[in-house]
Amino acid sequence: MRASVQFRNFDDYLTAVRELSQDVLRPNEHRLTREGGIPEDLTEALKEIGLFGISIPEEYGGLGCSMEEQIRLTFEFCQASCVYRSRFSTTIGLTSQAILDFGTSSQKEFYLPKMAAGECTGSFALTEPEAGSDAASLKTKAERDGDIWVINGEKRYITNAPQADVFLTMARTNPNDKSANGISAFLVDASLPGVSVGEPPRMLGNEGSHVCYVWFENVRVSEGALVGGKEGAGLKAALRGINHARLHVAATCVGQAIRLIEEMTNYAARRIQFDRPVGDFGQIQALLADSQAEMAAARALCIDCAKAFDLGGPIPHVDIASAKLFASETVSRIADRAVQILGGVGYMEDMSSIPRLYRDVRLFRIFEGTSQVQQANIARAMLKDI
Repeated sequence: MRASVQFRNFDDYLTAVRELSQDVLRPNEHRLTREGGIPEDLTEALKEIGLFGISIPEEYGGLGCSMEEQIRLTFEFCQASCVYRSRFSTTIGLTSQAILDFGTSSQKEFYLPKMAAGECTGSFALTEPEAGSDAASLKTKAERDGDIWVINGEKRYITNAPQADVFLTMARTNPNDKSANGISAFLVDASLPGVSVGEPPRMLGNEGSHVCYVWFENVRVSEGALVGGKEGAGLKAALRGINHARLHVAATCVGQAIRLIEEMTNYAARRIQFDRPVGDFGQIQALLADSQAEMAAARALCIDCAKAFDLGGPIPHVDIASAKLFASETVSRIADRAVQILGGVGYMEDMSSIPRLYRDVRLFRIFEGTSQVQQANIARAMLKDI
């Protein structure tokens, strides 16, 4: 991490992010639902502390954090509502990393400094009504018209679509190639004619995070919008961002698990039944102990993957899939235990944050690849060399 006037080293920065999470973000969680999103003053706080730039190298104005540092930061800021993370997650992972590894020099120089400063929100436009886990089946197409590309298609579940300044958009450029090799990636300015964004739908959880349909109708982009300046590498660029995002999701699950364990432990220590705290009962202790052990295991797996990522070799896809699978299933179990320990209080919206957290963490078993997709990826890798 680069030196700065504000923070002498990473530990100082980690402390500042911890204080932001605990002292500013958590006390304002109620505003996310009430104000229909992250209020501007809180968004500015995220920008000012540099969270939009943690994964972007210093040469482009970012903080240049290693993956291990990014994961440790995620453990901290995700002890507040995971909706805060969603505001910058598509910028630090899915879009910036694809540009960093696959973009041209001009694309990197134009987008990455703005992203690092929080001045450009990147949104990742891959998923479609008929293309989710099977991303290679996408129907959005890009056709040449001289030196211009014309994009037509429909995307859905696109996080930060209303806030997006640029969409990293996957489209089929070779209609005769139905495989992943026929797909390319484009950087599409959100203000271009023909780009339209639907209203954010109501979701089970993650209220305040905006996930929308996006339509591209005869959207004309220059050759310079083609990521890397070449066709056919769209899903490779997407996978780079997705693997980064999956590890961040796993770390998000750990942060949310830490929060849940804190709340359920505090309640168990002070709730009196039969003249003693319910935490004195073995059944409650078992729920607490299992939660702590599973969270610690998920945390260690995330750190282990991050260290392997930082070694610079091939990205440990299977290990990341394992981390995402284990951490997302773990936090869901912990959330269920939290409801059980709090009893009626854990079910009442106005009496604790547990009902909201319970709903929020359910998403993690679905997005960035469902648990079943992770299982399939892991199993295929296990069987590959037999």
